[in-house]
Amino acid sequence: MGVPVNFDSVSLDGLLSDWITALREFSVEAVAVLGPDPFGGSEDRDVVAVHPPVLAEAAQALAQSRDFGAPWRDSDAPLVAWQHIAKSDHLNSSRWRMLWLAHGYQTVVRVEFALPAGRAFECFMFSPRELTDRAEAAALVWSAMNIWPLVKRAIAQARCTLSPRERECLVLGFQGLTAREAASRLGCAERTVNYHLANAMGKLKVDNKMAAIQRACWLGAI
Repeated sequence: MGVPVNFDSVSLDGLLSDWITALREFSVEAVAVLGPDPFGGSEDRDVVAVHPPVLAEAAQALAQSRDFGAPWRDSDAPLVAWQHIAKSDHLNSSRWRMLWLAHGYQTVVRVEFALPAGRAFECFMFSPRELTDRAEAAALVWSAMNIWPLVKRAIAQARCTLSPRERECLVLGFQGLTAREAASRLGCAERTVNYHLANAMGKLKVDNKMAAIQRACWLGAI
């Protein structure tokens, strides 16, 4: 079962707002998207977006937690998780769970979108009621996978300071092209490609092309 969603805006907050409206039949009233901190450690997560915005503190507590979402990077945990927050064994020691419960949410469904080097974007969908049917959770997962390309594009626009040409050169590098091959593809001089790559490396605070490509992926730009 899919959830039909039509989006005309590329605004990240607008996408999440419209998505929540489309998910109302499943009682989803909040969405939080976490992404890797491109300049942090392997367990460091940023709040990429949360809707409604009043839940920013609760989303930040979730990003800072180490009991749901982060540890799977070193395990064989599934890409999808479904949890009744109030029934969790971690409830008494988990600030993020207490905050989400205080806002009236009972259930969370999490979907992971893997990135290079063990990082990932994570989409959390919150409902004020318990989901009793596995088909409901499956529909939420399907919806998240369906909308993710649009959300990722909006994330890149919101987070990334790369110019279109810098991003294009990194994308070609990600595809395995050398600077000379990228120049031929773009119809420009090799030194122009290297110039854009150098600018991208500076913005991403790395000293080589592969590291720049990796961080661009973590930002959602590739």
